Amino acid sequence: MADTTGITVDVARISAMHPREATRLLKGVRAAALAGDRPPAAPRPEIAESWRRMLAGGVHPDRDARSRMLSAAETEERRHVSPLREVLPVLREGLLPALDGALHIMVVADADGRLLWREGHTSILRKADRLGFAVGADWDEAVVGTNGVGTALVARRPVQVFSAEHFVSSHHDWTCAGAPVRDPRDGRLLGVVDVSGPLATMHPATLAWVSSVARLAERELRIRHLESLERLRAVAAPLLARLPGRALAVDPQGWTAAVTGLAPADRIPLPKDFAPGRVWVPQLGDCVAEPLPGGWLLQVTQDRTGTAATRVVLDLSRAGSWSATVYGSSGSWSQELSPRHAELLFLLAESPRGRSAAELSAEVFGDPARTVTVRAELSRVRRHLAGVLAHRPYRFAEDVEVELIRPEDPAALLPHSTAPAVVRARLGRTGRGMIP
Repeated sequence: MADTTGITVDVARISAMHPREATRLLKGVRAAALAGDRPPAAPRPEIAESWRRMLAGGVHPDRDARSRMLSAAETEERRHVSPLREVLPVLREGLLPALDGALHIMVVADADGRLLWREGHTSILRKADRLGFAVGADWDEAVVGTNGVGTALVARRPVQVFSAEHFVSSHHDWTCAGAPVRDPRDGRLLGVVDVSGPLATMHPATLAWVSSVARLAERELRIRHLESLERLRAVAAPLLARLPGRALAVDPQGWTAAVTGLAPADRIPLPKDFAPGRVWVPQLGDCVAEPLPGGWLLQVTQDRTGTAATRVVLDLSRAGSWSATVYGSSGSWSQELSPRHAELLFLLAESPRGRSAAELSAEVFGDPARTVTVRAELSRVRRHLAGVLAHRPYRFAEDVEVELIRPEDPAALLPHSTAPAVVRARLGRTGRGMIP
């Protein structure tokens, strides 16, 4: 359904309204979207994309579905292995002091959408219990519909959800703002920190507040990572000083702690099946790997020869777990992709002749002028996929075979993405949706 109102719901507009008035508007937008009618205003793009996913996935708009709660033992096990446990003091310091006055609660969920920690105003905690918004609950978007935890996990960016922007009607008296927290070592999504409360407490600045605290948590993880590299360097430096030839010490994610006989590199992509012994490393060639406390010692045994890439498999079949696997005459290696890099490589895979920075900018952002951002992102991709990507125009190298693996359900293609070209690719294969 095309929107002809010329009005789009935005955070500032609904925040300026009385809660009852805002709820009435948002319920009208949702009802029109569900019925395929002309809405009083267009939903925000991230909300519209979520609603499309809910309709395609069969989530019932008026049925409060809940999955099995984790047991206390299961929850404790997840807490124990979650890196978010390390940054709880940062999250608490940044959020808890203001929660009582704001009548909000803080929730921390893992990458599966399971709520692992929950703190805040006592009366709001009781209201959250009635919604099933409790420790151990599954708030994946596919289970409970559009929400600040599950939708932020899919979108891979901060999301604020007001009232009837929640797809399931039982959540319409609630407002939430969630921001993802990523592992700075490899970009892996660790989970979401969310602030939620009754609709009357909504404020447009909440999302910026939560996002800032999430970035502080990532900064703390980055500091801890640098400290771990320093410890690895202290162990490795005496060993490297006694070794002839070329060698380096890296942590389990490939970040370099110390080198000898080589130009230093920030990070070395390591093969997925990495184990002690002889191993082929893309940027180095044949190496001998030995374990160190907190990492690996790599001794280069020969020059990198005959390792030119011949084939790339771009796997976009699993939401949130996208990768590019490069094959050459000496072996293969994989690189996990960020949401933005997955979008860009998908567009290049769809256009063997290549695209200019302006064309990619228009297809990703809907604005051909954002070429600086596109060039910066592709520069980062090319550092990891050296020899695979060419530029002027941007494209896969001519002698590289490219295989693109899509999801079985076309609607699940890069579900986080609001890039115009990706949205067209999804809708072009699923028919015309009801959401504008």
